[in-house]
Amino acid sequence: MKEPAVSADPTQVLAFDTNCHLFDGCGFADVSPGLHSFMFQPLWGDGDSNLYFNKTMLLALLGSIIIIGFFWAAFRRPQVVPGKLQMVAEAGYDFIRRGVVYETIGRKEGEKYVPFVVSLFFFVWMMNLWSIIPIAQFPVTSIISYPLVLALLVYITWVVLTFKRQGFVGFWKNVTGYDKSLGAVLPLAMLIELFSNLLIRPFTHAVRLFANMFAGHTLLLLFTIASWYMLNGIGIAYAGVSFVMVIVMTAFELFIQALQAYVFVLLTCTYIQGALAEHH
Repeated sequence: MKEPAVSADPTQVLAFDTNCHLFDGCGFADVSPGLHSFMFQPLWGDGDSNLYFNKTMLLALLGSIIIIGFFWAAFRRPQVVPGKLQMVAEAGYDFIRRGVVYETIGRKEGEKYVPFVVSLFFFVWMMNLWSIIPIAQFPVTSIISYPLVLALLVYITWVVLTFKRQGFVGFWKNVTGYDKSLGAVLPLAMLIELFSNLLIRPFTHAVRLFANMFAGHTLLLLFTIASWYMLNGIGIAYAGVSFVMVIVMTAFELFIQALQAYVFVLLTCTYIQGALAEHH
Protein backbone atom coordinates (compact mmCIF):
# COMPACT_ATOMS: atom_id res chain seq x y z
CA MET A 1 0.00 0.00 0.00
CA LYS A 2 1.32 3.42 -0.87
CA GLU A 3 1.67 5.91 1.94
CA PRO A 4 -0.29 9.11 1.22
CA ALA A 5 1.33 12.47 1.14
CA VAL A 6 -0.23 14.89 3.60
CA SER A 7 0.14 18.54 4.40
CA ALA A 8 3.22 18.01 6.55
CA ASP A 9 5.13 19.49 3.63
CA PRO A 10 4.34 23.23 3.56
CA THR A 11 5.02 23.35 -0.20
CA GLN A 12 2.45 20.67 -0.92
CA VAL A 13 -0.80 21.68 -2.63
CA LEU A 14 -2.72 18.41 -2.72
CA ALA A 15 -3.43 16.39 0.41
CA PHE A 16 -3.04 13.01 -1.29
CA ASP A 17 -0.61 10.82 -3.23
CA THR A 18 -0.78 11.94 -6.87
CA ASN A 19 0.61 8.55 -8.03
CA CYS A 20 -2.21 6.59 -6.43
CA HIS A 21 -4.99 5.41 -8.76
CA LEU A 22 -7.71 2.79 -8.76
CA PHE A 23 -6.43 -0.65 -9.87
CA ASP A 24 -2.86 0.42 -9.05
CA GLY A 25 -2.78 -1.44 -5.75
CA CYS A 26 -3.58 1.37 -3.38
CA GLY A 27 -6.87 1.78 -1.55
CA PHE A 28 -8.93 4.95 -1.33
CA ALA A 29 -8.27 4.98 2.40
CA ASP A 30 -4.68 5.87 1.51
CA VAL A 31 -5.68 9.01 -0.36
CA SER A 32 -9.03 10.03 1.15
CA PRO A 33 -9.34 13.39 2.95
CA GLY A 34 -9.10 13.50 6.72
CA LEU A 35 -8.08 15.81 9.52
CA HIS A 36 -4.66 16.14 7.88
CA SER A 37 -6.41 18.13 5.13
CA PHE A 38 -7.07 20.88 7.70
CA MET A 39 -3.59 20.98 9.22
CA PHE A 40 -0.75 23.10 7.87
CA GLN A 41 2.86 23.40 8.87
CA PRO A 42 4.08 26.90 9.81
CA LEU A 43 5.27 29.10 6.96
CA TRP A 44 7.18 31.02 9.59
CA GLY A 45 8.03 30.24 13.20
CA ASP A 46 7.86 27.08 15.27
CA GLY A 47 4.56 25.26 15.77
CA ASP A 48 5.81 23.72 19.01
CA SER A 49 6.20 27.15 20.62
CA ASN A 50 2.73 28.33 19.51
CA LEU A 51 4.37 31.34 17.86
CA TYR A 52 4.06 30.80 14.13
CA PHE A 53 2.38 31.95 10.91
CA ASN A 54 0.67 29.39 8.67
CA LYS A 55 -1.49 29.22 5.55
CA THR A 56 -4.81 29.99 7.25
CA MET A 57 -3.33 33.05 8.93
CA LEU A 58 -1.94 34.19 5.59
CA LEU A 59 -5.35 33.78 3.94
CA ALA A 60 -7.05 35.68 6.77
CA LEU A 61 -4.53 38.52 6.41
CA LEU A 62 -4.83 38.62 2.62
CA GLY A 63 -8.63 38.51 2.88
CA SER A 64 -8.62 41.49 5.23
CA ILE A 65 -6.33 43.44 2.89
CA ILE A 66 -8.55 42.61 -0.10
CA ILE A 67 -11.72 43.81 1.67
CA ILE A 68 -10.12 47.02 2.93
CA GLY A 69 -8.51 47.65 -0.46
CA PHE A 70 -11.77 47.07 -2.31
CA PHE A 71 -13.83 49.50 -0.24
CA TRP A 72 -11.02 52.06 -0.15
CA ALA A 73 -10.74 51.97 -3.94
CA ALA A 74 -14.52 52.18 -4.30
CA PHE A 75 -15.09 55.11 -1.93
CA ARG A 76 -11.84 57.09 -1.91
CA ARG A 77 -13.31 59.48 -4.50
CA PRO A 78 -17.08 58.95 -4.35
CA GLN A 79 -19.07 60.28 -7.29
CA VAL A 80 -22.70 61.41 -7.46
CA VAL A 81 -23.00 59.17 -10.50
CA PRO A 82 -21.06 56.12 -9.27
CA GLY A 83 -18.65 54.16 -11.40
CA LYS A 84 -18.80 50.38 -11.66
CA LEU A 85 -16.62 49.71 -8.61
CA GLN A 86 -18.46 52.22 -6.44
CA MET A 87 -21.79 50.85 -7.64
CA VAL A 88 -20.85 47.29 -6.62
CA ALA A 89 -19.56 48.44 -3.23
CA GLU A 90 -22.67 50.55 -2.59
CA ALA A 91 -24.93 47.66 -3.56
CA GLY A 92 -23.20 45.31 -1.10
CA TYR A 93 -23.17 47.90 1.68
CA ASP A 94 -26.79 48.87 1.11
CA PHE A 95 -27.94 45.25 0.99
CA ILE A 96 -26.62 44.57 4.49
CA ARG A 97 -27.72 47.97 5.82
CA ARG A 98 -31.30 47.78 4.58
CA GLY A 99 -31.86 44.04 4.26
CA VAL A 100 -30.30 42.98 7.56
CA VAL A 101 -29.63 45.85 9.99
CA TYR A 102 -32.71 48.00 9.32
CA GLU A 103 -35.01 44.98 9.06
CA THR A 104 -33.78 43.52 12.35
CA ILE A 105 -32.78 46.42 14.57
CA GLY A 106 -34.60 49.28 12.93
CA ARG A 107 -33.29 52.33 11.09
CA LYS A 108 -32.98 54.67 14.07
CA GLU A 109 -31.23 52.26 16.42
CA GLY A 110 -29.43 50.24 13.78
CA GLU A 111 -27.61 52.96 11.82
CA LYS A 112 -24.67 53.11 14.25
CA TYR A 113 -24.11 49.35 13.93
CA VAL A 114 -24.10 49.24 10.13
CA PRO A 115 -20.27 49.56 9.74
CA PHE A 116 -19.71 46.75 12.24
CA VAL A 117 -22.22 44.39 10.63
CA VAL A 118 -21.09 45.17 7.06
CA SER A 119 -17.45 44.56 8.01
CA LEU A 120 -18.40 41.31 9.70
CA PHE A 121 -20.38 40.10 6.68
CA PHE A 122 -17.69 40.77 4.09
CA PHE A 123 -14.94 39.36 6.29
CA VAL A 124 -16.83 36.09 6.87
CA TRP A 125 -17.79 35.89 3.20
CA MET A 126 -14.20 36.42 2.07
CA MET A 127 -12.90 33.79 4.52
CA ASN A 128 -15.47 31.36 3.11
CA LEU A 129 -14.66 32.20 -0.52
CA TRP A 130 -11.04 31.08 -0.17
CA SER A 131 -12.42 27.53 -0.46
CA ILE A 132 -12.96 27.83 -4.22
CA ILE A 133 -10.17 30.25 -5.13
CA PRO A 134 -7.34 28.45 -7.00
CA ILE A 135 -4.10 27.83 -5.07
CA ALA A 136 -5.72 28.89 -1.77
CA GLN A 137 -8.56 26.33 -1.92
CA PHE A 138 -9.23 26.37 1.79
CA PRO A 139 -12.02 28.07 3.79
CA VAL A 140 -10.45 29.86 6.74
CA THR A 141 -13.69 29.50 8.70
CA SER A 142 -13.34 25.70 8.63
CA ILE A 143 -10.80 26.20 11.43
CA ILE A 144 -12.92 26.61 14.58
CA SER A 145 -10.75 29.32 16.14
CA TYR A 146 -11.76 31.90 13.52
CA PRO A 147 -15.56 31.57 13.86
CA LEU A 148 -15.10 31.32 17.63
CA VAL A 149 -13.26 34.65 17.86
CA LEU A 150 -15.89 36.33 15.68
CA ALA A 151 -18.71 34.85 17.77
CA LEU A 152 -16.99 36.03 20.97
CA LEU A 153 -16.68 39.53 19.50
CA VAL A 154 -20.44 39.54 18.86
CA TYR A 155 -21.08 38.04 22.31
CA ILE A 156 -19.04 40.75 24.07
CA THR A 157 -20.86 43.42 22.05
CA TRP A 158 -24.21 41.96 23.10
CA VAL A 159 -23.23 41.79 26.80
CA VAL A 160 -21.89 45.37 26.85
CA LEU A 161 -24.93 46.75 25.05
CA THR A 162 -27.34 44.89 27.33
CA PHE A 163 -25.63 46.23 30.45
CA LYS A 164 -25.53 49.74 28.99
CA ARG A 165 -29.16 49.80 27.89
CA GLN A 166 -30.84 47.65 30.57
CA GLY A 167 -28.66 48.24 33.62
CA PHE A 168 -27.40 45.57 36.02
CA VAL A 169 -30.81 44.27 37.09
CA GLY A 170 -32.23 44.57 33.59
CA PHE A 171 -29.28 42.60 32.20
CA TRP A 172 -30.05 39.58 34.36
CA LYS A 173 -33.74 39.84 33.60
CA ASN A 174 -32.82 39.90 29.92
CA VAL A 175 -30.52 36.88 29.93
CA THR A 176 -32.80 34.84 32.21
CA GLY A 177 -36.02 35.70 30.39
CA TYR A 178 -37.61 36.84 33.63
CA ASP A 179 -41.42 36.85 33.37
CA LYS A 180 -43.36 36.57 36.62
CA SER A 181 -46.46 35.45 34.71
CA LEU A 182 -44.79 32.04 34.30
CA GLY A 183 -45.59 31.27 37.91
CA ALA A 184 -44.17 28.05 39.37
CA VAL A 185 -42.08 27.19 36.29
CA LEU A 186 -40.26 30.56 36.40
CA PRO A 187 -37.12 29.27 38.21
CA LEU A 188 -36.68 26.43 35.71
CA ALA A 189 -37.36 28.71 32.74
CA MET A 190 -34.84 31.26 34.05
CA LEU A 191 -32.19 28.57 34.49
CA ILE A 192 -32.70 27.29 30.94
CA GLU A 193 -32.61 30.82 29.49
CA LEU A 194 -29.49 31.70 31.48
CA PHE A 195 -27.68 28.60 30.27
CA SER A 196 -28.84 29.16 26.70
CA ASN A 197 -27.93 32.85 26.47
CA LEU A 198 -24.63 32.90 28.35
CA LEU A 199 -23.15 29.55 27.29
CA ILE A 200 -24.95 28.00 24.33
CA ARG A 201 -25.45 31.17 22.26
CA PRO A 202 -21.77 31.95 21.43
CA PHE A 203 -21.05 28.25 20.92
CA THR A 204 -23.86 27.68 18.41
CA HIS A 205 -23.10 30.98 16.68
CA ALA A 206 -19.54 29.83 16.01
CA VAL A 207 -20.25 26.15 15.31
CA ARG A 208 -22.98 26.87 12.75
CA LEU A 209 -20.47 28.67 10.52
CA PHE A 210 -17.58 26.31 11.25
CA ALA A 211 -19.54 23.09 10.66
CA ASN A 212 -20.95 24.20 7.32
CA MET A 213 -17.56 25.28 5.99
CA PHE A 214 -15.83 22.18 7.37
CA ALA A 215 -18.39 19.85 5.80
CA GLY A 216 -18.40 21.70 2.48
CA HIS A 217 -14.62 21.61 2.18
CA THR A 218 -14.54 17.92 3.08
CA LEU A 219 -17.07 17.10 0.34
CA LEU A 220 -15.13 19.11 -2.22
CA LEU A 221 -11.95 17.29 -1.24
CA LEU A 222 -13.71 13.93 -1.37
CA PHE A 223 -14.98 14.33 -4.93
CA THR A 224 -11.80 16.04 -6.17
CA ILE A 225 -9.53 13.33 -4.82
CA ALA A 226 -11.92 10.59 -5.97
CA SER A 227 -11.86 12.04 -9.51
CA TRP A 228 -8.09 11.70 -9.63
CA TYR A 229 -8.01 8.37 -7.81
CA MET A 230 -10.42 6.71 -10.27
CA LEU A 231 -8.71 8.18 -13.35
CA ASN A 232 -7.33 4.80 -14.38
CA GLY A 233 -8.64 2.09 -16.71
CA ILE A 234 -12.38 1.51 -16.52
CA GLY A 235 -12.47 3.84 -13.53
CA ILE A 236 -12.30 6.82 -15.94
CA ALA A 237 -16.09 6.62 -16.31
CA TYR A 238 -16.50 6.91 -12.54
CA ALA A 239 -13.95 9.73 -12.47
CA GLY A 240 -16.11 11.68 -14.92
CA VAL A 241 -19.15 11.38 -12.65
CA SER A 242 -17.06 12.44 -9.66
CA PHE A 243 -15.71 15.44 -11.56
CA VAL A 244 -19.26 16.53 -12.40
CA MET A 245 -19.98 16.39 -8.67
CA VAL A 246 -16.96 18.63 -8.07
CA ILE A 247 -18.54 21.25 -10.35
CA VAL A 248 -21.95 20.84 -8.71
CA MET A 249 -20.51 21.05 -5.20
CA THR A 250 -18.44 24.11 -6.12
CA ALA A 251 -21.57 25.91 -7.35
CA PHE A 252 -23.43 24.80 -4.22
CA GLU A 253 -20.57 26.02 -2.03
CA LEU A 254 -20.79 29.46 -3.63
CA PHE A 255 -24.37 29.66 -2.42
CA ILE A 256 -23.59 28.26 1.05
CA GLN A 257 -20.63 30.61 1.55
CA ALA A 258 -22.78 33.69 1.01
CA LEU A 259 -25.69 32.21 2.96
CA GLN A 260 -23.57 31.43 6.02
CA ALA A 261 -22.11 34.94 6.04
CA TYR A 262 -25.66 36.28 5.83
CA VAL A 263 -26.92 34.03 8.64
CA PHE A 264 -23.96 34.97 10.83
CA VAL A 265 -24.69 38.71 10.61
CA LEU A 266 -28.45 38.16 10.81
CA LEU A 267 -27.99 36.43 14.16
CA THR A 268 -25.61 39.21 15.19
CA CYS A 269 -28.31 41.80 14.52
CA THR A 270 -30.89 39.67 16.35
CA TYR A 271 -28.67 39.62 19.46
CA ILE A 272 -28.09 43.39 19.26
CA GLN A 273 -31.81 44.00 18.84
CA GLY A 274 -32.47 41.86 21.91
CA ALA A 275 -30.00 43.94 23.91
CA LEU A 276 -31.64 47.20 22.88
CA ALA A 277 -35.29 46.18 23.19
CA GLU A 278 -37.24 47.37 26.21
CA HIS A 279 -39.25 44.17 26.62
CA HIS A 280 -38.24 40.56 25.84
